[in-house]
Amino acid sequence: MLNRRSFVWMAALGALAGCGSKFRTYNGPEVTRIVIYKGERKMHLVNGTTALKSYKIALGGNPIGDKQYEGDQRTPEGAYLIDRRNPNSSYHLSLGISYPNEQDVAQANAIGKSAGGDIFIHGRARKHRRRGKDWTAGCIAVKDREMEEVYSMVRVGTPIYILP
Repeated sequence: MLNRRSFVWMAALGALAGCGSKFRTYNGPEVTRIVIYKGERKMHLVNGTTALKSYKIALGGNPIGDKQYEGDQRTPEGAYLIDRRNPNSSYHLSLGISYPNEQDVAQANAIGKSAGGDIFIHGRARKHRRRGKDWTAGCIAVKDREMEEVYSMVRVGTPIYILP
């Protein structure tokens, strides 16, 4: 039988174990779309016409203009969907963006290049925490704690609009 001291000790250990998880729960309004303003370095999680949360973001190392081809260090612009979730990301957690679409592929092919892929919203991960404002290869990055929140709120199929 557990005495009171043992019970309190076990409860405290259980509570501490839960603090270390990167997976959060969210029970608020549905995120109906994500809107990113590259020029402002802002990402908004939106329900209807209400911004539920807003975050400062980092972009690709060459942040001005639309992504043209793989390796150009630009973040794409346009309408996409969140198409996958990666709980084992090298960047803490990540949400995949449905880039490239048919237009992106055609545009890259027209200049003899590949459109690339693997564009995500992700965290910073330890090795990227001290990097400058725009450091990704074309992705959208937030702080790890913020990514935990975003990951809990956003579902596969959510539209994302990336604007200049």
